[in-house]
Amino acid sequence: MTDRSATPPILIVGAGLGGLSAALALLRRGFDVEIFEQASKLGEVGAGVQISSNGTRVLYELGVGQELEKLAFTPAGKEVRLWNTGQTWKLFDLGTIAIERFGSPYFTLHRADLHRVLADAVLRMKPNAVHLSSSCVGLEQDADGVRLKLQTGEEVVGAALIGADGVHSRVREILFGDDEATFSGVMSWRGVVPMEQLPDRLRRSFGVNWIGSGGHVVHYPLRGGELMNFNACVERPDWQVESWTMRGTTEECRNDFKGWHDDVHALFSCVPNPHKWALFHRRPLERWTVGRVTLLGDACHSMMPYLAQGAVMALEDGLVLARALEQSDGAVEEGLARYEEARRERTHRVVERSAENVIRFHNPRLADPTGAVEYVEQEWSGARISDRYDWLFTYNAGAVEL
Repeated sequence: MTDRSATPPILIVGAGLGGLSAALALLRRGFDVEIFEQASKLGEVGAGVQISSNGTRVLYELGVGQELEKLAFTPAGKEVRLWNTGQTWKLFDLGTIAIERFGSPYFTLHRADLHRVLADAVLRMKPNAVHLSSSCVGLEQDADGVRLKLQTGEEVVGAALIGADGVHSRVREILFGDDEATFSGVMSWRGVVPMEQLPDRLRRSFGVNWIGSGGHVVHYPLRGGELMNFNACVERPDWQVESWTMRGTTEECRNDFKGWHDDVHALFSCVPNPHKWALFHRRPLERWTVGRVTLLGDACHSMMPYLAQGAVMALEDGLVLARALEQSDGAVEEGLARYEEARRERTHRVVERSAENVIRFHNPRLADPTGAVEYVEQEWSGARISDRYDWLFTYNAGAVEL
């Protein structure tokens, strides 16, 4: 067996959810890691994130599941509601049912809470693992290792390099050239509402998906039910800024959903300046590993937020990558190739299924009262739901064959 303490570290570019999960999985297997983050502070922007059973299974394997139980909300189930009438259909039960069916719970979490727990776990194992204000500007590799070049002029040598630097990945650009992204025609609003500000009828333990012609709204509780998170997508071609930090106004958000149910507007009214961002399509890379350098998460398979799997795929990637390097016993290039091979088909399928949900959630038939009910009962039948979700939730990143 290789003495990992005597080998150069694994270099990770990006200290988001994917980079931290990979770092933690590697540290727990005896690898040394160094993480380079361009931001000046360690933290996460954003609001809520859904972590289905396939994702929480990873979190428990990483040793942080029990800590996150205290910060998460475990929804009783999911519902779909019609945009104008509010008519409701139950999609599926969660809670203890998720554990019985899929072997692990379903969490809704604040992204900042999940990020902090992962970061704390990494820093407990290696207090100096994260280097802030450290942007990647270049890299080189040879048969012996990888050299990461930082904007400070510093160069760092490692056994391998992982680009976990998101949709605007610098590592991907270096490996494969300019990003090919096309505007989807959809923009998204998001916000977090204190639960106490909402009317009683909305203070429920369910995740809800409102669907309508040209848009949809998802909301679910966070932090043990103290907060309600919402994400509202609308087909609108005039806003094409792909940023998580831009803000709009409540009035603009409400105007995008004129005619929608009062419950939807009750949510929007509680956030003075909701965030807004444009959604872009990117084709998943057919190849994302070159020698000792690879990518994970949004850097190689970003997706539309219509299947609640973007963060979960990054968690799965991190665990599978660490397992593949462990099993390669020092043959780094072989390990990275095995990681990519194990993940390519699944992540491509998730990207495709996420895109398919755009027309399902925004279908023109939902504009007509009679056609809407017929459409929902057709598309959200028990068999259709099982087909769309069971294969996702049953996956075990800790046991998948490599």
